[in-house]
Order: sequence, then C-alpha cells, then structure tokens
Amino acid sequence: MTLYVVDASVGIKWLLPEPRTREALRVRSSGHPLHVPSFFDLELTSVLVKKQRVGLLTETQAARFVAQLPLLPLTRHAEQSLLPQAYEIAMATDTSVYDATYLALAKRLNGKMVTADEAFRQAVIGSPWEPFVVGLIEAVSHQQ
Repeated sequence: MTLYVVDASVGIKWLLPEPRTREALRVRSSGHPLHVPSFFDLELTSVLVKKQRVGLLTETQAARFVAQLPLLPLTRHAEQSLLPQAYEIAMATDTSVYDATYLALAKRLNGKMVTADEAFRQAVIGSPWEPFVVGLIEAVSHQQ
C-alpha cells in the first residue's frame, strides 16, 4: 500500500468544513500510512490563528482544534535532512520551501504527496518530482 505524505491543505480539511473536506477525511481513513514533516502541526496552528483573527473561528474552537493536532494519525519526520532537496525542489518549481519539504519527504519515503493545493500541483508538472504528487481527488479515486 502506498504511503501518503499529506500537506496542510489536506490536514486543515480534517478540522474545518471546507470544499473537499469529505475527500480529505476519506484519505485520513483510507488505511494508507500517513506521514508529515514535523512542522505540520505548526503550519496548521498558523492557519487556525488566521481563521480566528478574521472571525471564522472562536478562540474556544481554535484552541480545541490545536489540542487535537497531536492526536492526528500521522508519523512525523524531522525536516532538517530534507532541506537540501526541499531547496532544490523549491528553486526548480518556484514554490515555497514548506510545500517542497512535503514533496521531498514523499520522495524519500517513495510515497505520494497528497495536496489540495492545485497551484502547487501544477507547478511540479513536467518536473522530476511530478510522479510523487497527487491531488486530493486523485488520491481518493485510487482508493475505489
């Protein structure tokens, strides 16, 4: 079974109702081993803070979601050793180092990065890293 490296665009859908939440939850319950860089919880907390600041979440809701992060069924990986490849990916694809680190982890683990970030997915098309990235819909359709 293919392991999945899920990025924050997928993980936030586990906590908040957004477009494609149903598909994100299916990935979470798919039985595929789920992996993330260790900064995943920090990245999701940052999203929650932004949503609270603009009034989309109350302080109580945001705090409850932050408390749930360590309970997510994920294997977390230190990213330090991924940084050289993440740098290379980010520079070659004109993407963020954060996104590139998820992809570097997927490549290292010979898995697939699952993302709901279509701009990132488009940025890696034609690159050597394209085979390691799948969109959220594609990941769900492979389960059927």
